[in-house]
Amino acid sequence: MAHVRDTLFRYLTLLQLIPRSPGRISTPVLLEKLRERGFMVDTRSLQRDLRDKLALHFPLICDDTQKPFRWYFDRQFQSSLPALDLPSALTFVLAEEYLKGILPPVVLGQLSPQFADAHRLLDDLEGNSLSQWRKRVRAIPNGKALLPASVDASIWQCVTHALLENKAIDVCYLSRSREEHKAMVLHPQGLVSRHSVTYVVATVGEYSDLRQFALHRIHRATLSQVPWRETPAFDIDAYIADGAFGYRQSCEAIHLLANVAPQVAWLLAETPLASKQTLTPLPHSDWQRLSVELHDDQQTLWWLKGMGANVEVLEPSAWRDEIRDDARRILAQSSSATATNQAT
Repeated sequence: MAHVRDTLFRYLTLLQLIPRSPGRISTPVLLEKLRERGFMVDTRSLQRDLRDKLALHFPLICDDTQKPFRWYFDRQFQSSLPALDLPSALTFVLAEEYLKGILPPVVLGQLSPQFADAHRLLDDLEGNSLSQWRKRVRAIPNGKALLPASVDASIWQCVTHALLENKAIDVCYLSRSREEHKAMVLHPQGLVSRHSVTYVVATVGEYSDLRQFALHRIHRATLSQVPWRETPAFDIDAYIADGAFGYRQSCEAIHLLANVAPQVAWLLAETPLASKQTLTPLPHSDWQRLSVELHDDQQTLWWLKGMGANVEVLEPSAWRDEIRDDARRILAQSSSATATNQAT
């Protein structure tokens, strides 16, 4: 009986690991994931499970165009394994609201069956207050949200396959600085979604420095014959924490000192810029003095510029001067536009 139960659990785990089309998962990766979950099977047993057992009862397809073979479900396969419960359905609906503002449609398409299952479950709860969840709950991004950049499905499939199976990829990439397409070999190390753009973090060719490549600027991608090169000790969390996606202007921290209007002080009291932040009321005023240690990055500077007259930057002097110079340029452009309109 224990053997039968273990086999059943192994089958269920396999079914949960295999993606729907256009996703793919190779036999070696499946074997590794099964072993991580405590199922000690060999390659031959796994192939038997897939070909002789599961494929007979489920729309399971083997992509044998390359080795190792890769497995996937037909895209129309609608079964959820395991079935959704109410908390999971609610979470999926809220996640869909949030993710559709930051991920490209091709990525969300991978989750469309799960989203559809969640909607069906909640819609069937007539007379239950939970059925109103998706009509009454929304996720709104902080600030102006741009539409996600469009990514070709084949590009997404190739990059994620290479990342998960440690493969290099041959790409044709549109350089933003040179405004031209360039062929190169990338060695993917990580994938990061930032606002409306998804980036693959990779090294190029024989170089060892990490660079970021926007997926929507990749016009062609195929798995490369060049062996993948790992970046030793690469940690994606440390990479991000070091300011890789914050447009760092220097490696040193800066001390931001500014006077802020009441509404900004309220905002920062609830959602601080950093853990070491203080707000001190200014005498004879409803403004407050902000003091905080931050990374020297352009994002914070852009945020301060967006606050306009509600923030008076005192330190660092370079930021204060840049904000002042920007204001002068805006006034000059406005004056020039007014003069041109009056002349015409």
